[in-house]
Amino acid sequence: MSIDIMPPLMFGGLVVFLLLGFPVAFSLSAVGLFFGFLSIELGFFTAGYLGNLPLRVFGILSNDLLLAIPFFTLMGAILERCGLAEDLLEGTGQLFGKIPGGLAYAVILVGAVLGAITGTVAASVIAMGMISLPIMIKYGYDTRIATGVIAASGTITQVIPPSLVLIVLGDQLGRSVGDMYAGAIGVSVLQILIFMGFIAIVSVVAPHKVPPLPPEALVARGWPLYWRVLKGMVPSIALILIVLGTIFMGLATPTEAGAMGTVGAVVLAMINGRFTWRLMREAMGNTMRITSMVIFILIGATVFSLVFQGVDGSHWVEYLLSHLPGGQVGFLVFVNIFVFFLAFFLDFFEIAFIIIPLLAPVAAKLDIDLVWFGVLLCINLQTSFMHPPFGFALFYLRSIAPKSVPTRDIYLGAIPWLIMQLLLVAIVIFWPASVTYFVHSGPTVDPASVHIELPPAPQNDDDAVPVFR
Repeated sequence: MSIDIMPPLMFGGLVVFLLLGFPVAFSLSAVGLFFGFLSIELGFFTAGYLGNLPLRVFGILSNDLLLAIPFFTLMGAILERCGLAEDLLEGTGQLFGKIPGGLAYAVILVGAVLGAITGTVAASVIAMGMISLPIMIKYGYDTRIATGVIAASGTITQVIPPSLVLIVLGDQLGRSVGDMYAGAIGVSVLQILIFMGFIAIVSVVAPHKVPPLPPEALVARGWPLYWRVLKGMVPSIALILIVLGTIFMGLATPTEAGAMGTVGAVVLAMINGRFTWRLMREAMGNTMRITSMVIFILIGATVFSLVFQGVDGSHWVEYLLSHLPGGQVGFLVFVNIFVFFLAFFLDFFEIAFIIIPLLAPVAAKLDIDLVWFGVLLCINLQTSFMHPPFGFALFYLRSIAPKSVPTRDIYLGAIPWLIMQLLLVAIVIFWPASVTYFVHSGPTVDPASVHIELPPAPQNDDDAVPVFR
């Protein structure tokens, strides 16, 4: 057996395990170990090569950057359970309720804020669906518009900082989380504007699908309403700015900022009078489950990638992708189509740990900025929550939607928003400055302008003066 056929065989074996329904983490480990022992028997590498595996696993468990995942998850889990979503949606819905599409605008804006403070799609979709969907249906919103805007706004959390996806991608691409967050600022704003632009078009073309709230459903305008909105928005936005600001200014690492954000979430819950030890236990349990899942998948991916590199799999992937027609653009188009379809079957954590380490060297060889590349993939990965029939955001929405809402309308309502997410992917491909403009590159020095001047050499030993540094 030739070593050249080992990489495709490993991919084929992994696909078979996944189709059989085995958990991804254990499928990765099983395929990696099987082909590892087979490669030792066939002489492709020695048994000592697998001795690197304990060191790599220890490297994962001692990675300080990955500590940011449980901290940000715990922060989001606390805020998810302390009632901020209800306050934000009710106040913002009243603020925009007088205009056509006002409730949809409120859902988009609150989805962005919830995405930044909770970090989980499930929390955002379920909270907004339970509160907003019955109201939107009651006052005449088109069912497909209502379900689509709730599901899409919940997925904003994948792109808007402090996103868990960006932490994982930064780790896998070897780029700082601060740069990944900075690069995602522009595209997050773009996505929100695209979503709001769609609602504005619908409100002009078909206003009956997004009617304003009737006068009897509106509360009186004035400081009580404004204070209600500010009371929900300002503390949440302040917490986001403190967490992200300390990272951008270099005052804290992502892990330290996540810990600070967790403390801030506890304080907000106490201020709102909703902090309980039961809430804390539930949030910690949810954090433990998510963190354990990530670590097990990462360990499995490490086993797989170690053996894959041992049989020259990285060279095989590099050869395939670096010879695509179209250079950088051809590579980016192929990769995004590949990731888009792969996301039908795999979670974003699984894609990040399996596929990204194979793509990063090829992107670097093609002189593609890896921060831009990572943010681009992050936008693409959020579509995994929206495309039928496996989009988890649609599952979450179906679980809490009234029985009067057909499942068919939930799936069809997601399609326009999915197209808008793919439109953002295209914009970022052809407009890299939407990402790179916000990334602080620091001062640069042209090597050609550097001149090194040395003092003249001493004429004799007596002229030599010793210099101690």
